[in-house]
Amino acid sequence: MQKLGDFKLPYFFNYPPYFTLQPVKDTREKQIQLWKELILDYCKTQHIFIIELEKEFPLFANPAIQRSLSHEARELFLSALVSEGRAEWMDKGHRKCLILWHRIQDWADMILRFVKDNGLEDSVTTVEEIRSGTESRGTELQGIDRTVLMRALKLLENKGKVAIFKGTSTDDVGVKFSL
Repeated sequence: MQKLGDFKLPYFFNYPPYFTLQPVKDTREKQIQLWKELILDYCKTQHIFIIELEKEFPLFANPAIQRSLSHEARELFLSALVSEGRAEWMDKGHRKCLILWHRIQDWADMILRFVKDNGLEDSVTTVEEIRSGTESRGTELQGIDRTVLMRALKLLENKGKVAIFKGTSTDDVGVKFSL
C-alpha cells in the first residue's frame, strides 16, 4: 500500500483511470464518491482546511504512475463536496476551497464539549486560546482554521450559548460561554 507521509492511500490511487474523468455516468459517480472520501479523509488526518486549485496538492498527482488530475476534475470533485455541505468555495473563481471535514454544527458541538471538559462555562476566553491554548492541545480544535471556528461560534451565538466580543484588532476576539 502506497503512503503519502503517514497517510495510507487507497488501492485505487495507483489505478491510472482514477486520475481521468470517466465518461460513463455510473463510473463517474463512483469515481466522484471515492475522491470525496479521499479528500475528506486526507484533509482530516493532515489537518488541512484549505485547498487551492492553482497550487500543487499531494492527492491530485501520483508520480509513481505519472498521472495527475486535470483542473476540471479537481474543480468537479471539490464542487461535489460543496454541494453536500462538506466544503465551500472561498472565491467566485473557484480557486480556493474551504474543506469542512466536520460540518459547522459538528465543530460547534465539539466546542461545547471542549468548554464543558475544561470547566469554561460562564467564563471568557479568546478565539486564539481556543485554537492554540494549552487546553486545546491534542484536540481537533488545536489549529482549527479561524474561519471555521468563527462560523461555529456564530452558530452558537445564534443559539444563545456564547457571546462574541470584538477587541481592538481582528486577532483580539473574546468569547463568553453561557451554557
